[in-house]
Amino acid sequence: MASREREERIHKQGFTRVAGVDEAGRGPLAGPVVAAAVILPTGIDFSQFTDSKKLTPTKRLELYNEIISNKEIDYGVGIVPHSVIDRINILQATYEAFSTSIAELKQSPDYILIDGNRAPKMAFPAEGIVKGDLKEQSIAAASILAKVTRDKLMKRYSKKWPEYGFDAHMGYPTKNHIEALKIYGPCPIHRLTFAPIKSWFD
Repeated sequence: MASREREERIHKQGFTRVAGVDEAGRGPLAGPVVAAAVILPTGIDFSQFTDSKKLTPTKRLELYNEIISNKEIDYGVGIVPHSVIDRINILQATYEAFSTSIAELKQSPDYILIDGNRAPKMAFPAEGIVKGDLKEQSIAAASILAKVTRDKLMKRYSKKWPEYGFDAHMGYPTKNHIEALKIYGPCPIHRLTFAPIKSWFD
């Protein structure tokens, strides 16, 4: 269960606005990478938040709505499209999404907690936490926000290109998605630098 233990230790060091950051969509063959940054109000337990992948779609959407409707929760979202991913690579695109999500916060954070084993160089002190979305509530909230935001986008794309089934796999390389690529080739939101698309259609 996610806690606020690390965040509370950071507060004791004098930092007051600790943002949790996470992303969704590094692995898919299509669509954007989406990041979210969340600053939770102090003194409140949000233990219902956890890694978005551990939640059912219904519960994930319920918690997403709770996050965006709670005026005490400050959040920002960054979306980097497939075209930029192809141009600068997925790692740099993820970092760009991180930066955008942080810039979208109403208040500037003074410390960043990022899900993962490393943190990019930022204007604020930052640290990566392995499985941070399972350990820290602010990162868990960010994971929910990023995942639901991206899923909504992919479902919208699915209406435009229904033959790929984006509403089912969200662009990840499932068997059905690979088969659709073999039949139809890539559509305008596919990542052309990702395998196997790059080798098939280069």
